[in-house]
Amino acid sequence: MRILIVKLSSLGDVVHTMPAVQDIRRALPQAQIDWVMERGFAPLVRRCEGVTRVIECDLRRWRKSLLAANTHAEWRVFKQILQAQAYDAVIDLQGLSKSALVAWLARLAPGGKRYAMANQTEGSGYEAPTRWVSDVAITLPAHIHAVQRGRLLCAKALGYDVPDVEVFGLLAQHPPAQAATETIAIENLVVEKIAVNSDSNQPCIALVHGTSRADKQWPLDHWVALGTRLQAAGYTLALLHGTDAEQQRSAALAAQLPGAVVWPRLGLDALTDALVACAGVIGVDSGLSHIAVALDLPHVQIYNFDTAWRTGPLNRTRQRSVFAQPTPSVGAVWQAWLDVSA
Repeated sequence: MRILIVKLSSLGDVVHTMPAVQDIRRALPQAQIDWVMERGFAPLVRRCEGVTRVIECDLRRWRKSLLAANTHAEWRVFKQILQAQAYDAVIDLQGLSKSALVAWLARLAPGGKRYAMANQTEGSGYEAPTRWVSDVAITLPAHIHAVQRGRLLCAKALGYDVPDVEVFGLLAQHPPAQAATETIAIENLVVEKIAVNSDSNQPCIALVHGTSRADKQWPLDHWVALGTRLQAAGYTLALLHGTDAEQQRSAALAAQLPGAVVWPRLGLDALTDALVACAGVIGVDSGLSHIAVALDLPHVQIYNFDTAWRTGPLNRTRQRSVFAQPTPSVGAVWQAWLDVSA
């Protein structure tokens, strides 16, 4: 059986789809599973166990220059690659017009079907074309976690029960002891400390303070207070960033947390390798925090909104979400870290 997963973006949504792939592997071990997504997330998807073919697109970039000749040429190449394989099942896990377009373009094998969500779920985007182009539209509970939504849709489409155990199947390329140094060598960068301080053998905590939405951020002084407690407890600190603004924020934090290391801006491949070497991650609701969950690292996820039920970690032993308004206190986040790292 040949199956195509359509989940184009964003980073957190891509990570949340990985358990559905692992469920399919368990239920249909002979199935070939392909996945189409935005090019920027392809390095991560290639590390998802069970994905045979990664099909990259650039819809976000293409729609900014629809009339450009290179856009037309790249679109034709994408269609050719997408349609090179006929599928027994095409499953749109995104539920938007852009994912509906990709699902519609995909080529079906004789008897093959397109599956999609029949309804919107709470807190998630949904557009009617996903239902229009499907052969089978599947109704899902309105109140459902993002991970469970994808798992349930695939289970109903392919005829199996959702397993009790949630597995992401995200693989790190390097052994933890080598990850930090090899990652930086790959990036051709020189950093004294990435994940482990070899002189003192202090474990490292990665602080994920950056997010695409300013209202999801945790106050800078809270990060400083938390970082001070972590350093007093014997941890070294890694400060992550993915934009210029986040890099400036990392630098501001490092100035108040002597010894904290501002990581270079790494690609998803290198970043995953480096995170594996960490003792844990504390971060806001962001794609990098969701990678920490997928790697099964001790992790605390900070929420200023009551949305952790939909996107937060489900593993209450090694991972925990902390919610409060206007923002969680330093004490609450610190206690959550003590709980998951015990």
